[in-house]
Amino acid sequence: QVQLVESGGGLVQTGGSLRLSCAASGSRFRLNDMGWYRQAPGKQREFVARIFGSGSTNYADSVKGRFAISRDNAKNTVYLQMNSLKPEDAAVYYCYGNAAGYNYWGQGTQVTVSS
Repeated sequence: QVQLVESGGGLVQTGGSLRLSCAASGSRFRLNDMGWYRQAPGKQREFVARIFGSGSTNYADSVKGRFAISRDNAKNTVYLQMNSLKPEDAAVYYCYGNAAGYNYWGQGTQVTVSS
């Protein structure tokens, strides 16, 4: 059973920065892609960013140029550096890790952006 634990959420002013972390444990398989989704109240969960074991990345258009995803394979940890935050970035951020074709999810961390 893979467990993912997020940290780093909180309250930040518009234009500020936060760094989210997600540590994975318990996987007998190497995690393939890892990444982040987010869900704002009343909205569907949406893709934010992903990073593959090779280091290649994908981003949602809404965060390109502001967010940066990275991973430490030795620590099975993925990070999301969020800069120039906007009120519309406020959401619960969920990390996931793909192992053996199955996506495992963290419990989520709240990001609040004040205007």
